[in-house]
Amino acid sequence: MQHLIDKKTFSPILRSLLWILLITLGVTMMGSVVSRAAEPVNLVIWGLESSEESKDQDAKIAEFERRNPGIKVSALSMGAGAMNPQKLMTAIVGGVPPDLVRQDRFTVGDWASRGAFRSLNDFLAEDAASQNPKAIRQADYVPATWSEVLYQGKTYGIPQDTDDRVLYYNKTMFRAAGLDPEKPPRTWSELIYDAKKLTKRNSVGGLEQIGLIPTFGEGWLYLWSWQAGGELLSPDGRTCTLANPSTEYALTNIVSWWDALGGVDTINAFSGSFQGQEQDPLMTGKLAMEVGGDGIINSIARYHPELDFGVCPVPVPDDRFNHVGKYKNEPTYLTWSGGAAWVIPQGAKHAREAWRFIQWMNSAEAELIGNKAQAAYVHGKGRLFVPNLTANRIATAAVFGAYKSTLPPKFLIAKQTALDLLPYTKFRPVTFVGQRLWDEHVRAVDQSIRHVKSPHDALLYGQKHVQIELDTVYNRESHPVLPMKPLVTAIVLIAVIGFAILGLKIAQWMRSQRRATRAEAWAGFGFVTPWIIGFLVFTLGPIIASLILSFCDYDVLHPARWAGASNYVSLATIDRAFIIKSIGNALYLALFGIPLGMCTSLAMAMLLNTKVKGLQIYRTAFYMPSIIPVVATTVLWAWILNGDPNRGLLNAFWQTSITPWMHVAPPGWLSVPAWTKPSLILIGLWGAGGGMILWLAGLQSVPATLYEAASLDGASSWAQFRHITLPMLSPYIFFNLIMGTIGALQTFETAYILGNTGGGGGTGPDDSLLVPVVYLFNNAFQYFKMGYASALAWILFVIILGLTMGQLKMAPRWVHYETEEK
Repeated sequence: MQHLIDKKTFSPILRSLLWILLITLGVTMMGSVVSRAAEPVNLVIWGLESSEESKDQDAKIAEFERRNPGIKVSALSMGAGAMNPQKLMTAIVGGVPPDLVRQDRFTVGDWASRGAFRSLNDFLAEDAASQNPKAIRQADYVPATWSEVLYQGKTYGIPQDTDDRVLYYNKTMFRAAGLDPEKPPRTWSELIYDAKKLTKRNSVGGLEQIGLIPTFGEGWLYLWSWQAGGELLSPDGRTCTLANPSTEYALTNIVSWWDALGGVDTINAFSGSFQGQEQDPLMTGKLAMEVGGDGIINSIARYHPELDFGVCPVPVPDDRFNHVGKYKNEPTYLTWSGGAAWVIPQGAKHAREAWRFIQWMNSAEAELIGNKAQAAYVHGKGRLFVPNLTANRIATAAVFGAYKSTLPPKFLIAKQTALDLLPYTKFRPVTFVGQRLWDEHVRAVDQSIRHVKSPHDALLYGQKHVQIELDTVYNRESHPVLPMKPLVTAIVLIAVIGFAILGLKIAQWMRSQRRATRAEAWAGFGFVTPWIIGFLVFTLGPIIASLILSFCDYDVLHPARWAGASNYVSLATIDRAFIIKSIGNALYLALFGIPLGMCTSLAMAMLLNTKVKGLQIYRTAFYMPSIIPVVATTVLWAWILNGDPNRGLLNAFWQTSITPWMHVAPPGWLSVPAWTKPSLILIGLWGAGGGMILWLAGLQSVPATLYEAASLDGASSWAQFRHITLPMLSPYIFFNLIMGTIGALQTFETAYILGNTGGGGGTGPDDSLLVPVVYLFNNAFQYFKMGYASALAWILFVIILGLTMGQLKMAPRWVHYETEEK
């Protein structure tokens, strides 16, 4: 058969096809490169929360994108404001950080100390030599805001917005109390005098309104301490001075104010109903004076522009006001500021584009554009527009100059007061123990106003723990870096040897079996292999890592350092009080919560173990609460257990029924240490329907013949329950006892959510909601003490294992099974 194409003809065709293929491939690649080059840079920014009310921010971003067509801004909330530390830490460690973050300024030093943020000194040096009108220059910013983003001589953030704390007071309430609304308090003595006159009680001794809650809003001990001349850290940042005489003097005054105004339990029960925004107690007539940032002005303008209010500097010690003694050359008033800053994480892909964005957003031009858009939106809603303060003094002056003529006198005076105080603002200490210092200062206040400890002892206790954290970090270099490669090699070698020995044992066993058995065994090994791999990688691996890290000093962002048994020693010595407190709280929940929970669910099961109409409906109704998400249930019960009878559903019922009959005031629930754990137990009973299903299965497995025989013998219902039902349910009781004990020691979600509702430092009043897992979580993900948290996890594991083994040992004495081995 003759070929259609001979070799001479085929060769040119082949070469032509190859050339066409190469040209097509080249054009495609060039097109891809051009396409990628044409794609805009995706600038990922965390901490910008876009909403209907953020027209100013949206306008500034839109104008930035218009002026920079090669950049597309992707703004994500990601917990805007506080910035969820777990998300940011994970992103940085994983090598996929955002390009820019709007971060709370007081946290910048902490993150910078861990190497999480990029120094901005190089960009600042370029701007110093630049003629760009939007260049960032330190001289343009409020000094306190810039100082707060410095760490070890380097700048790690650019301040964005700012505020300062002032005293707001309700003039209407002043007049009603016989006080001159044009003469607000200037000193501490005047403050408490006015506060007492402004406080009213109802017929049963509860509060109707209160003149002042010293630490409500922004009235933290930090502010009162600074006014008294106190400092919380030494200038070099190496020594905690929380227990200094000036801070102790301030805290002693705070304690006396709380006592004079009714005591912590009464005040917290009343303030438990306080809300923000339109329900702010200052606006609703429940609180006469409140320390807060200038942002409250915007809330008043939006929700209650008719409110007759005044603003003045926060009152200071009498000697400071009169310039007596150590205050002779000090400014009369002193306040503190807060706000956010722009930071660039380490490893950010578009740092230069992020810097260009900062330059624009902080400029006076951008602020004017943003405020114009926001004013138009607010005026369209028929509301008064009040501009915010920014850290850039030039931008603030431009905006304030543009809108001051539009402000009514009371709002203009309020804003001007805040502006005038900016040169006299302090800021939270810039340190890597900032969060621990804050928590200890809150705990010291809580213990003092509850008279658990004296102000001196409470401050000294907190100072001791903060100092330990400082010493640990400054002495970190004395610990050797954990050699990861040899360690991993050794673990892998041990695993290989172990598998080799196991393989030999399996091979020996295989040789002794028949061919069919061997085939089945190989099939079984094949099916179980994925599970074994998953167990080794995702369960056993982390367990081994946790055990190793428990002997290390490790904060995730730095290499682990071998610290020996120091974590365990700390748990047994300096932090023993926290461990005892947390385990004691968990045991309380176990001793009272488990029996009550078991009895409640068993009672439900016995009610449903009858032949009545609508049984399926009742069963569903009892079971439904147990499948509602824990967060939703907890938030619901936080409202139900609100200490204020005007808002708390349970206390409203109590006050209208039990109080008139028995003259017993409603309990404080989540605001009183003695009632917080009973509150948790009560919330747990809400989900008792989940255990009901198990009890119902147990009841239905009891042979009816046993009850028939007992009835013929004349046994009463109680005798049948005691001698038949309970013994037959003993395996179920045993199971619930073990699972309940483990669950009590692992309590987390409810205690964590409710920890901030009744005072204290996120662990409830007087640490009454501090349970082991909450303590572990705080150390791991707030203080980044992963080694310490791992040690705590192993101690908790040993405790749970010990209790479980003890229960298993005692079980044969009282647990009865239908069929038992002889």
